[in-house]
Amino acid sequence: MVTRTLRTRRVGGAAGFSFIEMVLVLLVLGILFAIAVPRYQAQIAKAKEAVLEHNLATIRERLDQYRADHDEFPANLADLVVSGYLREIPEDPITQSILWEEVRDGYDPMFPDAPAGVSDVRSRSEEIGSDGRPYREW
Repeated sequence: MVTRTLRTRRVGGAAGFSFIEMVLVLLVLGILFAIAVPRYQAQIAKAKEAVLEHNLATIRERLDQYRADHDEFPANLADLVVSGYLREIPEDPITQSILWEEVRDGYDPMFPDAPAGVSDVRSRSEEIGSDGRPYREW
């Protein structure tokens, strides 16, 4: 009795994949990558935004603590490190820099000659966040 095999032998006796089978496999892999890569990039952006929110909250909290302790905002962010409120200035994950846009405190009539201190920080990035707002406005 003759049994049939799932794969038929090709000319010359070699068994293997046909060109069409290889093209189909590459096509399926290409489709999977086309789906996976944008999702991966979106997850990276989401993680960077979470770090940005955390770093902004940390710096703002330390600025408020500094003001509560010294009755004025620090002259610059480095004063937070020197005074022990921060170990180091956190990095902006969007610009990958420790340089933040420093928002200066307004004029105080009680101390007209005093320099305005840093009351807030913002990212220097021009990019738009996932919520539709520029990172500079976070």
